Amino acid sequence: MLLLTIGGVVSATQLPVSLFPHINYPRVKISVDAGERDPARMVAQITRPTELALRSIEGVTRIRSTTSRGSAELSLDFNWGHDMVAAQLATQGALASLQSSLPPGVKFDVRRMDPTIFPVYALSLTSPTLSQEDLRQIAELQIRPALTSVKGVAAVDVQGGSPREFEVQLDLSRMSALGVSPTDVATALANANVVIGAGKVSDRHRLYLVLVQSSMANPQDISAIAVKTVNASGGGSVVTLGSIAMVKPSAAPNYTLVDANGKQAVLVNVRQSLNGNTVQVVNDVQKQIKSIALPASVKVSAYYDQSQLVKGAASAVRDAILIGAVLAGLVLFLFLRSARLMAITAFMLPGVLAATCLILYALGMHFDMMTLGGMAAAVGLIVDDAVVMLEHIMRRMQEGKSSDAPSLLAAAAEMGKPLFGSTGATIVVFIPLAFISGVTGGFFKALAITMVSALVISLLYARFVIPLISAHWLRDKDAEAAEKAGWLMKHLDSTYDRAGKRAFVRPGLFVIVLAAVLAFGGYHAYSKVPSGFMPKMDEGGFVLDYRAKPGAALADTNRLLKQVEKIIIANPAVESYSRRTGLQLGGGLTEPDEGDYFIRLKSGSRKPIWTVMDEIRGQIESQVPGLQIDVAQLMEDLIGDLTAVPQPIEVKLFGNDPQALAKTAKAVGNALGKINGVVDVVDGLRVAGDAIQIQVDPGAAAQQGLDPQSVSNQLEALVNGTPATQVRVGEQMIDIRVSSPSDVRQRAAQIGSLPLVAPDGHTVRVSQIAKVSIEAGQKQLTRENLAPFIDVTARLSGTSLGTAMKQVKKTVAQLKLPPSIRVEYGGLYAEQQKSFRDLAMVFAAALLLAALLLTLLYENMAWTVSAVATVLLCAASVLIGLWVTGIELDISALMGLTMVVGMATELIVFFFAEIDRGKPVTLAVLRQAGAKRLRPIVMSALIAILTLSPLALSFSRGSGLQRPLATAIIFGLTAAVPLVLLFLPAMVHAITHKREAKRQ
Repeated sequence: MLLLTIGGVVSATQLPVSLFPHINYPRVKISVDAGERDPARMVAQITRPTELALRSIEGVTRIRSTTSRGSAELSLDFNWGHDMVAAQLATQGALASLQSSLPPGVKFDVRRMDPTIFPVYALSLTSPTLSQEDLRQIAELQIRPALTSVKGVAAVDVQGGSPREFEVQLDLSRMSALGVSPTDVATALANANVVIGAGKVSDRHRLYLVLVQSSMANPQDISAIAVKTVNASGGGSVVTLGSIAMVKPSAAPNYTLVDANGKQAVLVNVRQSLNGNTVQVVNDVQKQIKSIALPASVKVSAYYDQSQLVKGAASAVRDAILIGAVLAGLVLFLFLRSARLMAITAFMLPGVLAATCLILYALGMHFDMMTLGGMAAAVGLIVDDAVVMLEHIMRRMQEGKSSDAPSLLAAAAEMGKPLFGSTGATIVVFIPLAFISGVTGGFFKALAITMVSALVISLLYARFVIPLISAHWLRDKDAEAAEKAGWLMKHLDSTYDRAGKRAFVRPGLFVIVLAAVLAFGGYHAYSKVPSGFMPKMDEGGFVLDYRAKPGAALADTNRLLKQVEKIIIANPAVESYSRRTGLQLGGGLTEPDEGDYFIRLKSGSRKPIWTVMDEIRGQIESQVPGLQIDVAQLMEDLIGDLTAVPQPIEVKLFGNDPQALAKTAKAVGNALGKINGVVDVVDGLRVAGDAIQIQVDPGAAAQQGLDPQSVSNQLEALVNGTPATQVRVGEQMIDIRVSSPSDVRQRAAQIGSLPLVAPDGHTVRVSQIAKVSIEAGQKQLTRENLAPFIDVTARLSGTSLGTAMKQVKKTVAQLKLPPSIRVEYGGLYAEQQKSFRDLAMVFAAALLLAALLLTLLYENMAWTVSAVATVLLCAASVLIGLWVTGIELDISALMGLTMVVGMATELIVFFFAEIDRGKPVTLAVLRQAGAKRLRPIVMSALIAILTLSPLALSFSRGSGLQRPLATAIIFGLTAAVPLVLLFLPAMVHAITHKREAKRQ
């Protein structure tokens, strides 16, 4: 035992710490980059062939795609439990096979969806003297290499600023005069920057490598490059790059903005490996940052730190365990008045928890909200095992039996079967969890493994260790001390006696009335209690996604966001914020007119995060028109994104008529926006920005010696610049970009006037060979399982998911949609419904297993039927309790409801253990069994209730995840005490009496 405890303590120091259990999410996301094709062409040429290729991968259950101009994003959903490493490899293999049949230049990025897509720690770098480019250099060359070496860090992402490069700014008039094209410049740069092996030469017993080398390292080298020879037949002259262009250090074109607390910044996001220790990783990263020699003007601030949430949640559960243990000790002392008994229990509790840590370590698990929650929930049951054994030993001592070791061990042996039966009743309810999948299965399997481990160890301690300690340590005076608590038991006995006299006058009527009242109350509560998916938890910060008018200029979007930042910083609960425009915190494809904020709230006393989110949302919607926003907590959003879509509400509209789909989506979006509590409505009609369309006339171009491809190559350099080659500067490869002066391409009207150089050297304007027009932005195209659809999404504020979805379905039904439109409901609601079905099956299976266990133990069908009825009434009491307290019926509460089955059955086993089955079971015998088991049953329930009270009251940040589970168990056990002591014997007697009456 001592070795187990020591091993457990050592293991506890080695266990990784994270927020949630490691779950193998069955989703792969593919990002597609295909230039600037319009969405309809993208679907026909790229998206649809890609979908067909991916659909054939084994295990794919759903494929969704979003196609925009030149880009697409596809997500593949697999069956839960699928080998996702193999799935990712199969996806990459399918895309590689497809690549040759797609247009050239299409690029794929495949990533498996897991929690590492979001950072666990994020820094902002600001400086009053250094530019964003300088800050990016510091982040890339100093901070990133240092942090990637930290154990547990998977990747370090840098956002903000632009990579350095050399800009070759063309003198268009000089080039036109000399007949030099931008393509000529790019080709000359590429040809002049070579390091090529020409072969090997053997000479005088040595082998030499022949290298042809021509490289550049600075603007002077680049300017000296020969671009073209003019009038070569007449002797001619060499045109150098410096004579037709200005070469200068610059930064790559950038259509993103990043700032922190209103200042331009560079952000460094640290992503953790799957099996990393969040707390340790963040601590090591912080130490590493301090060791880096940064310029004095650079300020490094943490704008996100997941370890604080992890530590807060872990501290909350730890405090709950400690407070619960103290309260359990007080109950023990109140009923038994023995310091020795308290010491034995205090000795057992840490030993069991330490041994549980050893099992978790052996199974490769983490300390997280579910394993720690399992330990907190197990504390009451661990203490209960000790109490049941010690109370029975003390009762035998009070009855006058000897306190010598053999007598005490014999007394302990009497409790062997009830103890094994009661622990088995609690353990069997977790068996069905092994057969459910999804987020529910992933989360609660960790809790189940923890609790089962703790209960098995507790059973062994209570059955074999406590009797040995008691035999050597307890004395007659301990039994005498317990008798001093007689005033409490006398009060309980008299209360039970009075209640029993009333209940047992007409047991059948009492059973019918009580069952009817609780059943009706449970049904009424079920119809009224709000329902949700995951429990609410204050994470201390949230993400605010935004989207401006499609195609809005970066400066215009920034102007709107400055108003948003005034609202954010004016809120007294806000500590700091970071902002990305054209980027996302979790990466992914993003347009320049959208982005996100991460808003960090102050620790300590402040308004609840949901109130702050509502305040900021309301102010933005009323004061900043033209900005569409979506507000959610980060981890809540992450779980949604990993399973389906982040939004709780998703109305999926399927149809083959694009106009009808768009019209219907608009109508549904407008209707949802009028529902009370439904916020952040997005109608799914996402439009890309406008485009300048240059339609080349092949005939006109050919007359000038040009073709559409050469026109495209020259315009690429003139409009956005063409990276022609790279040069090495220190440890970095720097692009050399060929571009035109910004003043010749500031406005759309100037595009037609840009000069193109023909092969013979003459110049032609774009408008002479092409039609230039502005094309309105086109809608993104979304598909699911190859069928076109539009998803209308929304979030919730001040209402539950179940309540909102009732209104959503009613509202959509009232719209009388066209027959060609098919409606499905997705989002977190769909995941909630799946989880509820799974947990309902787990509850039913747990009830059947508990009934089977009781049947095997006592071989009495009347007892089993009565026990099942008692448990069901305890479940009804749970629903009443949730309704009264206003706590949502979510997966945590349903898990608590299932655990009540085992805990109530445990009390029932203790009750039946007092009955001698060899004698007739009369009403007097049943009442006597209740009287004798009154103390251990009340103590067991009270200890479990008190140990869970800190979690139910949710005193601190991070403890909200366990609150519904703890509340459900508390109400279930509160009802279980009178039901086991009064309803159960009354129903057993009613069934037995009726059966005997029929026989007679």
